[in-house]
Amino acid sequence: MRKRRGIRVTAGLTTLATVMSAGMLAVPAPAGATYGTADIKPIESDIAAKPWASATASSNASTAGLAIDGDPATAWRPDRDGARQWLTVDLGGAYDNLRKVKVLFPDPGVVYRYVVEASSDGRRWQAIADRSHNRTASRGEVHLFTRPGTRFVRLTVTGVPGRARPGVSEVQVFNYLRDDLVLGADLSWVDDHQGREYWVDPLAANRGAGPHLLDVVEDRGMEYSRLRIFNEPRDESTGQPTPVPRQGPERSLTSARWIEQRGMGLGIDFHYADSWADPSKQPKPRAWAGLEFDDLTRTVYDFTSDYLRRLVAQGTTPDKVAVGNEIINGFMYGSEAALIGTTNPPYFANQADVYQAKPGGGLLWRYWKSTDPVERQLYDQAWDRFTTLAAAGIKAVRDASPTSKVEVHVIVGTDRLAKTMEFWQQYLTRVKAKGQNPDVLAISYYPEWHGTPEALDVNLHTMATTYPDYEIEVAETAYPASGGDGSPMPNSPFPRTVQGQADAIQRVFQAANDVVDNQGKGVLVWEPAGFQSMFRAVPGLANTWEPHASINVFNASRAEHVIEDTVHLATTAGSTPQLPRTVRVLTTADAKVEVVPVRWQPVPRGATGAPGEVTVTGTTGFGPVTAVIDVLPGRGGHGSAPS
Repeated sequence: MRKRRGIRVTAGLTTLATVMSAGMLAVPAPAGATYGTADIKPIESDIAAKPWASATASSNASTAGLAIDGDPATAWRPDRDGARQWLTVDLGGAYDNLRKVKVLFPDPGVVYRYVVEASSDGRRWQAIADRSHNRTASRGEVHLFTRPGTRFVRLTVTGVPGRARPGVSEVQVFNYLRDDLVLGADLSWVDDHQGREYWVDPLAANRGAGPHLLDVVEDRGMEYSRLRIFNEPRDESTGQPTPVPRQGPERSLTSARWIEQRGMGLGIDFHYADSWADPSKQPKPRAWAGLEFDDLTRTVYDFTSDYLRRLVAQGTTPDKVAVGNEIINGFMYGSEAALIGTTNPPYFANQADVYQAKPGGGLLWRYWKSTDPVERQLYDQAWDRFTTLAAAGIKAVRDASPTSKVEVHVIVGTDRLAKTMEFWQQYLTRVKAKGQNPDVLAISYYPEWHGTPEALDVNLHTMATTYPDYEIEVAETAYPASGGDGSPMPNSPFPRTVQGQADAIQRVFQAANDVVDNQGKGVLVWEPAGFQSMFRAVPGLANTWEPHASINVFNASRAEHVIEDTVHLATTAGSTPQLPRTVRVLTTADAKVEVVPVRWQPVPRGATGAPGEVTVTGTTGFGPVTAVIDVLPGRGGHGSAPS
């Protein structure tokens, strides 16, 4: 994959981006506004808290799971005495960009001695932190490390002096966006918007990148662009050829050259239709509508192969090719549409004598679980036709552009994971039986149609673990920056604001990056220049557009540095705690760990006068730090910090 990334930001630092006129910071916009700032931080994710992670203990204690339940008030306690009690967290699969482990113990004022290790297979271990000779009372610590391929993290308690009992309240294992997670967009509408100028900051003396849309998005960190291909572009309602054949084969050759010129990766998305193809409508191209099925199959191969050869010949070999778009219900519907019941697009239904004259590749889900022999036969026959057409498309990609990966792109409807898993089982079994096999299993994710972010996590994990030999991708996602008085979209926690748009898209990046065994390979935002746009028209400037601050998620989501962001210490009531002068920071590019100075806020007067917990904030050149101070009862009401 060809990638060229823009400026990144440091882990823990706030990115305060703005798209206000003259490039000046502005007062935060009200909910629902399509302008304003966005606070965007690098993504980190606690994999130990994922539903597929689990914990076991040396003594087989049933409380092991309490160490990863997200509740510091609960803890794993060994059910027998003795040194070298261990707790192992299984992350469910390997990860290459884990960088931080946080450990929290249950009791303040205790000197915990322990070792933290990491492993790929649960047999060979590498120490990432050795506190077996610790002499300082501390209820927790942050450990920075780099070990690609880590699946297991083990904490072994080597000693707890005095009468204290060993135990662990929380083990958190943090993942960060990998460099090879490709972030981009479907930018097919670059073909439509040739009359517009796009600028990073159009009202400033230095307007930044522009005036082409691709200049702006490449500057903001998008590294890949997908183009949809309509066969012979037609009006969505009437079926008549459009005056300007946008997203057609010829014009898309030009768009592909624009993408190549900017060093971005290129994806091709064959709709095999003259207008929009999605789960509710998959019309045949009009030129193919009357073909007998065998001729249709040959035509799919020829069209796909010929177009890819043209792309290759002009120096724009695609990185990835989708054989169909959101094809959960099949594609290129024909006479079987009478059993599917489709009414869209209107021209497909209104001209049934043309479009539904011969069999096509529509699926008959209505017979999925039927026990009637006739209905089961119809179900199987539809699958066979569909996968015959799909196999022809895959073979064409392999023959014409052998370096391109082949993608199969579907959806998982809300609470419909079982249907999608049936799709994968039927599709992959049948295309492999026909001598073909894709590389990438992809889904779209829009919360209003596909469920909560947590459902997205489960859907991606289920696909990855069921089919570990395939790459996993979110081929489309989007989120609005306005509308609904700022209220969240259905199934989403994020408001419809610029900040909410950034947070929602970051959450999808995170979900793809957290897929086990690094199978999640990319996320594409769908049509950020048009649908649920990440741009706005500039008031007073005709045909001029500028990005929302949310577009900085492409640059700002990756961490260059990971900081020891929490320090735990203990003191006795009436004493002044000695805050550390430095903390550690890890540079992700070279895995080097260094110490950096901390500037602490003053401890509030009287804060340590009685037992309890006190927090103090600090700043570094790499982000904020928090000190958590356990204030312990002193002898006679005073005393020195325990050691």
